[in-house]
Amino acid sequence: MVNQEYLALINRGVIAWNEWKYKNIHLKPDLTDANLRCINLESINFQGVNLTGANLSLAQLVNANCRDAILTSAQLINANLTAINLQGANLNNTNFISADLRLANLIEADLVNANLVGTDLQNSKCRYVDGTSANLSRSNLAKADLMEANFSYANFSYANLYEAELIGGYFYQANLYKANLIKAHLSGVYLSNSSLKEANLYRADLRFAQLKKVNFQDANLQETYCRGTNLSQAILIGADLRGANLRGANLNKANLTDALIDNINLVDANLHETIMPDGKIN
Repeated sequence: MVNQEYLALINRGVIAWNEWKYKNIHLKPDLTDANLRCINLESINFQGVNLTGANLSLAQLVNANCRDAILTSAQLINANLTAINLQGANLNNTNFISADLRLANLIEADLVNANLVGTDLQNSKCRYVDGTSANLSRSNLAKADLMEANFSYANFSYANLYEAELIGGYFYQANLYKANLIKAHLSGVYLSNSSLKEANLYRADLRFAQLKKVNFQDANLQETYCRGTNLSQAILIGADLRGANLRGANLNKANLTDALIDNINLVDANLHETIMPDGKIN
């Protein structure tokens, strides 16, 4: 149950709370299940605070400091979280539907099973995040930094990842159906067994990526940079590979039936048992 004294202090305003927090830095306030819906908490210091199950929907948390806070199963639907600091925060099962997380710091945060459907994460910092099984369908991650993040089994269907940094990330069995990955940086990413059906990867950097058994059916891979990429057993049926650089790539047992391969670079590529666009097997 939420501590009523803490709630009363918050109701006195952000300045009063922050002053008290500064003087009592050793304390870890418990605001479990607190109802903070629609409250203006801009620039509040919630560092290390326990907000498990709290209702922060429609709240204003612009520039708030929630580093290492516990927000497990909290509700942040339509909350304004622009430039919030959530580094190292526990966001397991947290509901962020349609929240504004532009410029947010989520480095090393726990986003396992979090609901981020329709969120705006433009220019956010998500390095080293554990987002296993998180739902980011229709989210906006344009120019976001997801380097070395773990999003295994996550849902990125229809997500906007334009120019996003996914270098060295782990996306095993992730769903990126119709995702926008134009000019995205995916070198060294692990995407094995994932679905990128109808995804747009125009001019994406996929150097040395692990794409074994990835489904690229009808995807746009025009002018992608795939040097040294592992595409063994990948499904590239109907994919547009015109102008792609696949120098030294592994296409062993890949299926390119009906794929467009004009001006493709296959120098030193492994085409053993590859099904070519005309249906013939090498």
